[in-house]
Amino acid sequence: MLYHSTRNELPAVDSAQAVLAGLAPDGGLYVPRNLPVLDVAACLEKPTMEMAEMIIGAMLPDIPQMDQLVRAAYVGKFQTEELTPTVDTGKFTVLELFRGPTSAFKDVALCMLPQLLVAARQAKGMDEEILILTATSGDTGKAALAGFANVPGVKICVFYPQGGVSAVQRAQMVTQEGNNVAVCAVVGNFDDAQTGVKNIFAASDNGRLPAGNRLRLSTANSINIGRLAPQITYYFKAYADLLHRGQIQMGDSVNFCVPTGNFGDILAGWIAKKLGLPVGKLLCASNANNVLTDFIRTGTYDRRRPLHKTASPSMDILVSSNLERLLYFLSGDTALVAQLMKQLNTEGFYTVPESLKAAIDAEFWAGFCGDDEAKETIARVFREQHYLCDTHTATGWAVAQQYVEQTGDNRPMVVLSTASPYKFPAAVLSALEGASGLDEFDQMERLQAITGVEIPGNLQGLREKKELHTGVLNKEAMLEFVMGL
Repeated sequence: MLYHSTRNELPAVDSAQAVLAGLAPDGGLYVPRNLPVLDVAACLEKPTMEMAEMIIGAMLPDIPQMDQLVRAAYVGKFQTEELTPTVDTGKFTVLELFRGPTSAFKDVALCMLPQLLVAARQAKGMDEEILILTATSGDTGKAALAGFANVPGVKICVFYPQGGVSAVQRAQMVTQEGNNVAVCAVVGNFDDAQTGVKNIFAASDNGRLPAGNRLRLSTANSINIGRLAPQITYYFKAYADLLHRGQIQMGDSVNFCVPTGNFGDILAGWIAKKLGLPVGKLLCASNANNVLTDFIRTGTYDRRRPLHKTASPSMDILVSSNLERLLYFLSGDTALVAQLMKQLNTEGFYTVPESLKAAIDAEFWAGFCGDDEAKETIARVFREQHYLCDTHTATGWAVAQQYVEQTGDNRPMVVLSTASPYKFPAAVLSALEGASGLDEFDQMERLQAITGVEIPGNLQGLREKKELHTGVLNKEAMLEFVMGL
């Protein structure tokens, strides 16, 4: 299958090379020339592992032995072979994406991506060592570090915004062991860290670092198609669960509400729909950094605004990289996408043509939820549905409720739960019983005591682990840091 940049149809590469490169040479994102044809009915009948093999294999057909890669990625690492169970709360269905090794939705993709990269490296006969370069707003960092730790032929470097992640998220990253991992804080916010990473790619020679360095750059962010493809699976899995429980019949459409900052998670749902899954509306849920909400409502993307630090830090993003893929998919116009991305970079905003705005309206709906509403939602959902959700999931729940109230659309609704509540214990505990003077690790224990929901095993004992990565730098120094790895 051929892939090309969102900004230029030439040169085209196969899916293995697209995964290896991560980012196209012109700075665009790799997209398939044509989406594959999938037997949806057959896919929905399969167990989760085989479902993943079928979907990822269809998206990345040039990477061999997908059945073995899927099992190497997932078996024994998740709480169940279902990977992403669904919970019927009596109101909405919650798709739990946090049952993996780091308690965040990124695990579904970042357990798979190392397998894909190593297999693609072998398929292309590459002897250079790969450096995975990643910026994180919280969850991607730990999930990527855990997935790539000690993987032969690969190094990984993660940058996170200083003070821009929860104490639990930071502890997960800075205590990461492995002979091939590096972690460093960046002064500023996530967009600063992400810009720094993009600048390093821009300074490279077709993915190779300068000065004779033999490291070949790639990325674990969702700009890598190898990160995005595995996420398609859990939309199919959620639909299959509703079918098996008799809540829908085959062909019934289902709405999905996705809390998202970088637009990758919800784009995976849109691709699932284009592959034939009966998806109704895709609801894009934002926090106070509602740049995506404004874009979907108005057609103008404008990053010229302050970035707010919120209780849902994984969505504290103003430059949503994966939106570029949607612009291409809906317009089919690489020249238009290149023009819009240039304008965003130089002027800080762009407005899409009316025809493209109409295409977005047909597929998406958007809303946002501030911290106060998110906390109220956490308390209400626990009180009424006896379900404990984190701040990001609460944002999704609140936006799903807004949508139903404003549109009257009562089709089945699946809310994606992107993280364990124990990754953000301060905010969740505060929602249930008010502010606490405890540190985040004591708050975890208190949260467990009052809710009966167990602390995930990977988060227990985190406070006692030794910090191994304590560096802090300005984004201008990121390239020098990487060159020293």
